[in-house]
Amino acid sequence: MLVQDREDGVSKSPKGSKPIRERSSIPLSRTPNRFNGAKNLDFSTWVSENLYKILTILLLISTIAIFFYLRSAAGDTTTLLCLQSTQTHSIRPEFPKINWNNIPAILDKSTPYANFRSEKWVVVSVSDYPSDSLRKLGRIKGWQVLAVGNSKTPKDWNLKGTIFLSLEMQAKLGFRVVDYLPYDSYVRKTVGYLFAIQHGAKKILDMDDRGDVIGDDIGKHFDVELIGEDARQEVILQYSHDNPNRTVVNPYIHFGQRSVWPRGLPLENVGEIGHEEFYTEIFGGKQLIQQGISNGLPDVDSVFYFTRKAGFEAFDIRFDEHAPKVALPQGMMVPVNSFNTLFHSSAFWGLMLPVSVSTMASDVLRGYWTQRLLWEIGGYVVVYPPTIHRYDRIEGYPFSEEKDLHVNVGRLTKFLVAWRSSKHRLFEKILELSYAMAEEGFWTVQDVKFTAAWLQDLLAVGYMQPRLMSLELDRPRASIGHGDRKEFVPQKLPSVHLGVEEIGTVNYEIANLIKWRKNFGNVVLIIFCSGPVERTALEWRLLYGRIFKTVIILSDQKNVDLAVEKGNLDYMYRYAPKIFDRYTSAEGFLFLQDDTILNYWNLLQADKSKLWIANKVSKSWHAVPVANKSDWFVKQADVVKKVVATMPVHLQVNYKESMKSDETLTICSSEIFYIPRRFVSDFVDLVNLVGNLDMHHKVAMPMIFTAMDSPQNFDSVLNSMIYKKKPPGNLTTFYSAEAPAIHPWKVSSEQEFIKLIRVMAAGDPLLMELV
Repeated sequence: MLVQDREDGVSKSPKGSKPIRERSSIPLSRTPNRFNGAKNLDFSTWVSENLYKILTILLLISTIAIFFYLRSAAGDTTTLLCLQSTQTHSIRPEFPKINWNNIPAILDKSTPYANFRSEKWVVVSVSDYPSDSLRKLGRIKGWQVLAVGNSKTPKDWNLKGTIFLSLEMQAKLGFRVVDYLPYDSYVRKTVGYLFAIQHGAKKILDMDDRGDVIGDDIGKHFDVELIGEDARQEVILQYSHDNPNRTVVNPYIHFGQRSVWPRGLPLENVGEIGHEEFYTEIFGGKQLIQQGISNGLPDVDSVFYFTRKAGFEAFDIRFDEHAPKVALPQGMMVPVNSFNTLFHSSAFWGLMLPVSVSTMASDVLRGYWTQRLLWEIGGYVVVYPPTIHRYDRIEGYPFSEEKDLHVNVGRLTKFLVAWRSSKHRLFEKILELSYAMAEEGFWTVQDVKFTAAWLQDLLAVGYMQPRLMSLELDRPRASIGHGDRKEFVPQKLPSVHLGVEEIGTVNYEIANLIKWRKNFGNVVLIIFCSGPVERTALEWRLLYGRIFKTVIILSDQKNVDLAVEKGNLDYMYRYAPKIFDRYTSAEGFLFLQDDTILNYWNLLQADKSKLWIANKVSKSWHAVPVANKSDWFVKQADVVKKVVATMPVHLQVNYKESMKSDETLTICSSEIFYIPRRFVSDFVDLVNLVGNLDMHHKVAMPMIFTAMDSPQNFDSVLNSMIYKKKPPGNLTTFYSAEAPAIHPWKVSSEQEFIKLIRVMAAGDPLLMELV
């Protein structure tokens, strides 16, 4: 959707100003072909009758020639797109005249919140009923959520604790900007920003209603306080200004994703994937705009979304949460969005969302425009590690929604870095830059008028414009000495592959690998290592990391260098809830002990929405009569009874229907089991019911599984696994590529791992590339 207004008249502009271009559309008409009867074959007659055809062909040839000439002269298609996008009528509007000293106050006289005040606000746009993410957002303490409606929002929208501004309420607030806003767009958030400022805002978090704040703690991720006792007095890593011709950077590289780029990055910069040779540092306190990164579905453009996707598989991209935040020096910019960005009060003037550009370009153009003006008051943008998790609903938007980005953004960054103003007040500079951007065709005169209305509304609600500071760009830059250089080498995290269907054209082995990866690419594998992790941890990741979303390794001993987490096999179930919380978009979780080998190629037919466990393998799952057994069995049976007595009705009924006798205790070795997403909440509830009671893992798992669902509903895929109590003398003859899993199998060294790979290659021949 492109929101534009067209000027009907022509007026004079200030002397010396350039004409502002506006787009127009010319209706096309078609004349049907006419076929005449017999024709005179005289040449002159033929020419006269076909003159319009000849002229049309000559015009077409000329157009093609001009096209190729421009292409060779411009050097890239971006220039051609720019030329196409600026085919406009020229008009001469007047520069807006504002009496800055005579702007009457606007008070809230129409809403129930006239006397309400809060310093910290979250502003979101809503087009549907409250999402789960928005409900979670509303429960974060200390922050007031403000939902701004549009023409798509249900009339009965309501969420306890959240302030909702319907279209009708917005119209009564008295803001000038309302006259310029489209009815069906998220840019109506502009009204919400003004409302928040009017009601005491000092910080505004610009958010999307489908993002979950990681850990439900905004202050943990962002620098909410810049001054006072609660402020973090620290030095911040900063991109180097060593190359003055570098005007824009891809921050995703710094946070571990080299092949992903943010929406708004010029496409000519996508191929720049090298990390920084060095950084510099800057004192904190002026990071007035703080851009957070999103895990799951980061802010990417439609080009990335539609070329890096494997069918209907949802994106779940992860960034390095431990990478340090990084600042942008003057002269260098970064894409800034409206999904996950914190604005401090000194930068509130930069919240305005343009109205005359395509929908998905509005916040990005705002971000570049704001960054340039931020330098005038000594502020800067800082990019932060993942602050939210945003879910991919597999609803891409068309390229046309971003056309103003791909056509103009590279030229825009260069223009902004070169732009200068001699005005003496910030708001005058803001208006002048908006006018200059319209002159250059980055947006239309509509946004010049909109800017004037926005600035007046800011003053009317009591906002005080910040003071100007001298521009560092105009001062000689200090040379960067060796001692000023700070090193940081980003991680190279697993990234997405090109979403190209290759099964029909590549060999059989590659086709299988793609198929397995698609099937298990959103399943988390958790391995418990009883053996020496320094000899096997990397090998297990190498073996299974090709197939699964991620591989988590637990062991008795924690090893930070190998990313091995501490666990206890006797109580392994207790570690599951924390892992579930870390991978909220995972389809399921597969648990495996390192003495069991997983033949993943035999699991394709298993139902990933069901529970998997070896309940039909008698040597793994069996009932033990409690009578005449040791005290351990008696105590474990008593603990089970205590937990069952506290279960909610649906879980208790399931358990008692499955376990007919109280005189037996069901035990499962639980070397391998799978929990789908839909059972995660029940699993967590049951683990919480066990609490600190001393229930062994082998006892807990059958209790938990039978409480979650009836065994007759379990998937049977693991019932055909090869299971022995003790390993045979010759492991090679013991192994079968036809079984879903093999137990037991010992791997405690690299040599034993190589032997395993060679036998598993019977099912996955590409494994031989690992050895």
